Amino acid sequence: MYITITPQKMGGNFSKSSADFVGYLEKENQGLEQQDMEHFFNQYGDEISAEAVIREIDGNTAKLEKHEPRFYSITISPSKYELQKLQNSSEDLKRYTRELMKDYVASFNREIKGRPVNIDDIKYYAKIEHQRTFKGTDFQVKENQPYATKILQLKTEIRNVQEGRAEGNIKKMKKEIAKLEKQAPHQQNGKRIVQGMRKDGNQSHIHIVVSRKDASNRFSLSPGSKYKASDVKLNGETVKRGFNRDKFFERAEKTFDKTFGYKRNFAETYKARKDFVKNPNLYFAALIKLPANEKALAFKMIAKTGLPIVPNIPVSQTQVALRVLKRLRRGAEIAIKSSSIGI
Repeated sequence: MYITITPQKMGGNFSKSSADFVGYLEKENQGLEQQDMEHFFNQYGDEISAEAVIREIDGNTAKLEKHEPRFYSITISPSKYELQKLQNSSEDLKRYTRELMKDYVASFNREIKGRPVNIDDIKYYAKIEHQRTFKGTDFQVKENQPYATKILQLKTEIRNVQEGRAEGNIKKMKKEIAKLEKQAPHQQNGKRIVQGMRKDGNQSHIHIVVSRKDASNRFSLSPGSKYKASDVKLNGETVKRGFNRDKFFERAEKTFDKTFGYKRNFAETYKARKDFVKNPNLYFAALIKLPANEKALAFKMIAKTGLPIVPNIPVSQTQVALRVLKRLRRGAEIAIKSSSIGI
């Protein structure tokens, strides 16, 4: 389970409205019949129109400063192992989203009218998507890039020969291109993986747009608060503030596991990923201590996500640590850069 919380992009040419983001989430509905479309939903309603989402989010921004985001985007991406537990991706993920948002509100260290924040205090809209494409930041695209560069160079040389600007053996260059296409380490259906290629398999995931202001449009509820959950003195009174991201991510996993009877492997846990970034030594020590069958599954999962674990695991734990730790640190830097609000 991978969850990111991202603030609305502000400043420059970015609109203050949620219209662009909501429009982006409508992309999969293009060309589909009404019965095949995925609609927005919230805690109590289904088939909510994009226009209604924009109207509600844009109209719930009282007293926000110009530089403050009007909404936050939450993306929940279950792994292929988690998706295999679902009977119906759309309906199951809707059910999970409604439970997940209870975990979301419970992670605020805030009170509204003297009570903790509850699900009715937030204004959110969610949408299920079933497609993903490879991005330039995906490890498959990155590791295929040297081959892509050589192929592009050869295609340029071929064009120069064809247009009389250079001399060369076009047939030989085309054979070299075909060879490079097959040699690229990451393939899908016999083709080199490139940026923009649609990913195979079940790619169902959830997008949520949640208003910065509460449903009454009076209180600010920011999951991007720079303050972790804490109590502070303000004008002589104790004031609660902050959002506990660790609590949210951990509860999100437990809610999924409970809802669908999922047995989570160590490599899939939020705690493991956090240790991977913050303390690779602790992460790897825990990985090594797993029972043999769980360890084998953990390494299989790690390899699928592109974490830089060596494919041939030495018998000696010392050898493993020495060979892998440097790569883990390099992977940690990538993980930090690719996260928005999270670890």
